[in-house]
Amino acid sequence: MAQLSDRTPLNVPGSWYVDDTCTDCGLCPEIAPQVFRRDDTHAQSYAWHQPATEEELALALEAQRSCPTESIGSDAEQLR
Repeated sequence: MAQLSDRTPLNVPGSWYVDDTCTDCGLCPEIAPQVFRRDDTHAQSYAWHQPATEEELALALEAQRSCPTESIGSDAEQLR
């Protein structure tokens, strides 16, 4: 389970984030490229855009559920 305290600094401000347990498998940017991107320098993915539409939210949730390391989190109660 992603930990807010381990949120990486690459994430944009907002409720969705990737923490430092990310192994950069590339799955979340593949599922939700509108929300997540990979950073080659840090070898991790991160939230570069907060979900703003129902479609983006659905894709972010799918990415979160699919993450093999459970590195994607959201601190918004209504999104859990």
